[in-house]
Amino acid sequence: MQKKIKAVWIAAGLCSAFQVFAADTLRFGLESQYPPFESRNTQGQPVGFDIDLGNAVCQAAHLKCQWVESSFDALIPALEAKKFDAINSAMNITAQRGKVIDFTVPVYRIPSMLVARKDQDLQVTAEGLKGKNIGVLQGSIQEAYAKKHWETQGVNVISYQDQNQVYNDMVAGRLDATLVMSAAGQSGFLNKPEGKDFAFAGKPVEDDAILGTGIGFGLRKGDTALKQQLDTAIETVKKDGTLTRLAARYFPGIDVSVQP
Repeated sequence: MQKKIKAVWIAAGLCSAFQVFAADTLRFGLESQYPPFESRNTQGQPVGFDIDLGNAVCQAAHLKCQWVESSFDALIPALEAKKFDAINSAMNITAQRGKVIDFTVPVYRIPSMLVARKDQDLQVTAEGLKGKNIGVLQGSIQEAYAKKHWETQGVNVISYQDQNQVYNDMVAGRLDATLVMSAAGQSGFLNKPEGKDFAFAGKPVEDDAILGTGIGFGLRKGDTALKQQLDTAIETVKKDGTLTRLAARYFPGIDVSVQP
């Protein structure tokens, strides 16, 4: 009997220790093929703006970050399935997504722009893009925008699970352009040798209902305690200048501030 009681106490102690560890750990879900927001270095470690931002927020919230990889279009289902605790993958806060998940306060905002060959002189309108092949990331707000405003007017919108595949098909001539967050297009493609013949076309597209009010961390519905904890930490990294320093490093020349 004493051995059984002792075993129960040991099991209870291990359970309590695990709960304490779990409570101190925040598992972030991300899609790791979207530089400069998130990617993997040669050692396979996650790197990028969202990684540094996530680590800063975890430090401010007295949490330890862990990273769980998923394709972008599977992030919300994986969050709901409790494969991780929050989405940190340059996900814009939109009314449509808000029907399914909750978000922290907006952290930053990046405009969406079209990238095309320099010699095409494309007009960023449905009429100007009619008959063209436009690549977008599957599950992204850019996909939603392109399908609503362009596909219905005769533009061929083609969705990909990996933005790098979009760039490859642009270089190969299978796509005419891609709609992408400007910072991702600049760092992930235009700054590289393969992007030398391409440039941004026109001005940023606009539609707050689709493109959202800024980028935040996605949370499961009703996870109010974590939301409060992260909202407080986000305000800390904004006020102490961490967000501004990271933005200057990863997005030089781009205003990432969220308009009130």
